[in-house]
Amino acid sequence: FSCQWAKAHFRFRQPYSDLAYGLEADKGETRAILMAVQAHIIRYLLFDRTTAAAHLERLQGINRQEQGEALAAALAQLLWAAGGSGRAVVCLVTTATHFVPRGDYRADSFTERIHLFEFLEKAAAQEFISDHINCFRDKGSHGLILFLYSLLFSRTLER
Repeated sequence: FSCQWAKAHFRFRQPYSDLAYGLEADKGETRAILMAVQAHIIRYLLFDRTTAAAHLERLQGINRQEQGEALAAALAQLLWAAGGSGRAVVCLVTTATHFVPRGDYRADSFTERIHLFEFLEKAAAQEFISDHINCFRDKGSHGLILFLYSLLFSRTLER
């Protein structure tokens, strides 16, 4: 992965602002994934979340916790759709190395530490993502790479 991918994570605009629902996206390679997730965040905030606010007011002034809930719901929805067969896989980085590089593979001290968590219920996947949301949104977390790996493993390599 390029340096831009390695730095990429899900980061929202300032909480409680008019654009608090918006993800910040740098120009370049990662923007397409961020915009796909952004669409699902907006859908969640407008139609899935229960609140007394009018539709457009649901987007404005959300706090950091609500941002995390919206991101978790969006990621779970996308992973569940990618799975297609009633499953989703979430990838997280652990401290332990899970495989030893061989052949042409060049170790990056990230991929070899990926751990897979499989879910057969969308709600369970969303709760797990919500519990580990900082793994996708913290600086230095490689959040977009984790999500991309999660998409690939949810879809399965055969498909």
